[in-house]
Amino acid sequence: MDVLAFNTWDCSGIKVEDPGLIKYINTTPVIVPKTGARYAGNRFHKSKLFIVERLINKMMNPGHKSKKHFKTSYHCTGKSVTAASLVESALKIIEEKTKKNPVEVLVKAIENAAPREEIITIEYGGARYPKAVEMAPQRRIDIAIKFFVQGAYQKAFNTRRSAESCLANEILNAYKMSLESMAIAKKNELERQADASR
Repeated sequence: MDVLAFNTWDCSGIKVEDPGLIKYINTTPVIVPKTGARYAGNRFHKSKLFIVERLINKMMNPGHKSKKHFKTSYHCTGKSVTAASLVESALKIIEEKTKKNPVEVLVKAIENAAPREEIITIEYGGARYPKAVEMAPQRRIDIAIKFFVQGAYQKAFNTRRSAESCLANEILNAYKMSLESMAIAKKNELERQADASR
């Protein structure tokens, strides 16, 4: 019997089109996406996790924005069950709107939103210069997922919109390459800055 993601969606036909991300996006489904830190401490362990589980983990810890604690509303409780049900609801909303496999939509959205370049600061003789560098594949995925989560929480904070619908809209806008997605807007900004500092 085939294993389905959340016992609902078949992931066997999902293919990653970006050649740089093929090894780093795992589409092997699990019914309950919670490994319980089985790969913690191993190098590149995140690449072995089901991609939906990586999104769930980021929902629990969305990170900081400009080195400040970020608005996360009351959804960010650190409870994996809460985060998993939120992501599952968002995937159901995506399925209703697109009539497609939502995991496939998520994978394509990550491919679209993953930045290719970023800026580092190099210091020569006391002066600092920005330098454009290529972003590592695993970091590309991490940054894209982080922007999905932060964009969803920002739009859901102190409004009547639910976090599930905001996350679904964020992923759908990235899937459509729309600038309404925070991830796409941030990706374009990062690549524009990197292009300017060559």
